[in-house]
Amino acid sequence: MSKHCTHTDTIHHVTPSARGCEECLKSGSTWLHLRLCRSCGHVGCCDDSPNRHARAHFKETGHPIIEGYDPPEGWGWCYADKVMVELPDATPQVGPIPRYY
Repeated sequence: MSKHCTHTDTIHHVTPSARGCEECLKSGSTWLHLRLCRSCGHVGCCDDSPNRHARAHFKETGHPIIEGYDPPEGWGWCYADKVMVELPDATPQVGPIPRYY
């Protein structure tokens, strides 16, 4: 039996909170890839980045579904169920995103 996401009802149309990882921009840190919370629009860095802010946002808020966001990639992932999620749409990029890798 294949595992599926049980949190698709938390997917919303969101406005990205920043043009890069919110926390890294504030602290001057770097990131590798960006992830967009599809519950609230928080932009955080991926698990391959030094600070893993997207996962920290999930742990703090419980918002389970992220979207690959640099450039908008359109794929989704559910942290809670640990599965890929088909998103209904890709969130448009807000301005050019600086590169830090």
